[in-house]
This record gives sequence, C-alpha cells and structure tokens, in this order.
Amino acid sequence: MRVAVLGGGYVGLVTATCLAETGNDVVCADLDEAKVERLRANALPIYEPGLDALVRENQAQGRLRFTTDLAAAVEHGKVVIIAVGTPHEQGGAADLSQVLAAARTIGDHLNEAKVIVTKSTVPVGTSEQVRAEIRSRTDHLFFMASNPEFLKQGGAVDDFMKPDRVVVGVDCVEAREAMEELYAPYLRTGNPLLVMDIASAELTKYAANAMLATRISFMNQIAELCERVGADVELVRRGIATDRRIGPAFLFAGPGYGGSCFPKDVKALVSSARVAGMDPVLFEAVEAANEHQKTVLLRKVASALGRLDGLTVGVWGLAFKAGTDDMRESPAIPLIEGLLAEGALVVAHDPHAGAQARQRFGSRVSLVDDPYCAVRGAHALVVVTEWLQYRTPDFERIHGLMARPLVVDGRNLWDPARMRRAGFEYQGIGRGA
Repeated sequence: MRVAVLGGGYVGLVTATCLAETGNDVVCADLDEAKVERLRANALPIYEPGLDALVRENQAQGRLRFTTDLAAAVEHGKVVIIAVGTPHEQGGAADLSQVLAAARTIGDHLNEAKVIVTKSTVPVGTSEQVRAEIRSRTDHLFFMASNPEFLKQGGAVDDFMKPDRVVVGVDCVEAREAMEELYAPYLRTGNPLLVMDIASAELTKYAANAMLATRISFMNQIAELCERVGADVELVRRGIATDRRIGPAFLFAGPGYGGSCFPKDVKALVSSARVAGMDPVLFEAVEAANEHQKTVLLRKVASALGRLDGLTVGVWGLAFKAGTDDMRESPAIPLIEGLLAEGALVVAHDPHAGAQARQRFGSRVSLVDDPYCAVRGAHALVVVTEWLQYRTPDFERIHGLMARPLVVDGRNLWDPARMRRAGFEYQGIGRGA
C-alpha cells in the first residue's frame, strides 16, 4: 500500500519505518530540512532501540523515503497519516496548529480518493476539524479515520510490530477496510483490531495514558505514606500486584512520571473535561500528585545534607525513563535545577541523554561518560533513571570514591539492608524504616 506519513518526529518515524518493514511503500515528510538530511543518511534524531537498523534496511530496499516535500508525499499516499506534534498550550489544551496545517496541505494536494488518518494525540473532535479543513479546500473524495498510537519509548518498535491491540475510529466502510488491510500483518497472532467511532478512538488514547499516570501517582502517594508509618512500598506493591484485578504494571514508586505523553495528555484531558463542563477532580489530583513527587529527590538530598552550597552531588540518569534519550519533563530537571539553585556542584551521567543535557544545562552541569566519575568526591549520589547498567555496580568502588556515602535511590534499584551493610546512608522511595 502507498502510505504517506506527515511528521518525522518520534511517532511519525516509528510509524513510517514499521509500515515500510511489512512491505508498504512509505514516504515520510517533515519540514525540518536538517532532520530529513540526517534521516536520509540513516542518522536518527532520537535513540530508540532497534529503530536505526530498520530505517537503514528499509531505505536500502527502497520502501522508505524521507522528504521535505509534503505536497508530493500527500500525492503519493493512498493512506495519509498525520503524525505531527500536539504540545500543550499555556492552559493545558492541546495545540492543534500543526495538525490543522497538515490538514490544509492535504486539502490543497488531494489528487484521488484517500483515507486520512489522525495518529497524533488529539482531543475529541479534532478529526472533524481536520475533515472540515480538507473539505474546504478540495472536491476530491476522502475518508477519515482516527488511529491513536500506544508506543512506549524504549520499546516502540515491538509495540508497533506486536501490538496489544490496534484502535481504529472510522465512520465509513472504505476507511475501515483500508485500516484492516494496513494492520493485518501485525495482528496475525490474534491480538484485536478494535474498531469504534472516531470520538471514542480519540478519547481512548487520553484515557489509557491517564489510567497509567494515575497508577504511578497512586503508588507514589502510597510510598510517601509508607515512609511516614514505617512500611516498605516494595512489599506493599507485591501485596497488591498479585491481585488479578490490579496486576503489576505501572505500580513502581519513583520520582514521578515524565516524557512527551503522560504530562501533556493528563493536562489535555483536564482541559477537555473543563470545556465539556465537567469538574475533573481526579485528573487534577493525579497531576498535582506528580508535580509534588518530582521534588522528592531534591527534598531527600537537602534533608540529609542540610546546606548544599559547595557540595558535590552525583546524578545517575537524566532521561525520563530508561531506553530513551528523551529528557522532556524528566524528574532529573527539577532535581538538578534545585541543586544548582542551592549552590551545589552537579556531576551527571546518562548513557544516551548527554546531548540533550548539554543543550538544556550547558556548562552548569559536569557531564561525564563514566558513571563512576559522577561519584568521585560526591557528598551524595542520586539515581533518577533505571538504566540496566546501574543495577549491579561496584558498590565497594562507589563507597571508596564518595566524600560521603549518601545514596538517594529514586528507582528503588537496590536493597536497603544490603546498602546499609555496605556502609551507605541509603534512602529509597517509600522503603520505610
């Protein structure tokens, strides 16, 4: 099938590449000339495990092409997928300017009957706005579909190639048949294609992310209670995760959620609910709990060390989660900004987010290539991101390098009793007395 993907960001790039991998003829268009040139040279603008090899292979086979010519891409595709950014505005509502600009481009260059798919995360009613923009600029026949993405950063290729489910919102048989054909190769093991109306599909994405964000904020509140009453959140987590009605996913206490999806989507859901005349007390509470949690690491360091001026703090992990170089809304940001504001010297390590960190912090933070360099002479080590290489380090070496063996483990990677036996002042998240 001939496919055009408008937008070469995270979602657009993964979507275009994975669709090409199953034999489709895909053109991915983006207005950023420098990004497109890098993509043509197989230099990806993001770190996503396994994606670079697929881009290289599919470009070599001629199934995947990158261009800045959005008009040509629209004319190429029998299915045109809108996968541009929808950042949140000042009040939390989704900014649809890029989506509607893409719709206008489609309307201006529609040359045959096509299926137009909104894959960007958008509030209910956006597909109708897209339809209206296109219809106002063309007499050609077209069909609308909503196809929200459910891609985890760090596991996006597997999520696309082996999805739990594919959600499709349609209002005509032509769009349904096109989407069934497009996704058939990914559903051979029996995972469902869930076909519904467009409004329900648009809301499903926000509902899914809000549920996951709620579980994270719930466990972080439980963790705080554990610290106050002397309980261990890890034991509590196991106690509730074995209940089949609850399950184990997204129940790990930590420094708060970040990234490009959860913060933005919870804000957008709050905004949409208010526009609809609803008082979204639960969604607002989830957001407030997360904002509070993102200061927990700084509070723990400050409480243990007192005056921070002139002290060195090592930070392990800058990305908002393992498996990505994305620092958007990362808990590392308020931690580091708070440490710097108090006069601390920050030495940080992350296996993949160094470039983003340099862009954000400049020379204010010392970025090192070896995690052990981040603890040399440090008065505290703070673990922010759960990278695998941090799970079993040389604790004896760390202890010998540090000026004070204080460890604030923001991901509960290590056993408190073992750490204390090794001579560390150890603080996890919700690990009790």
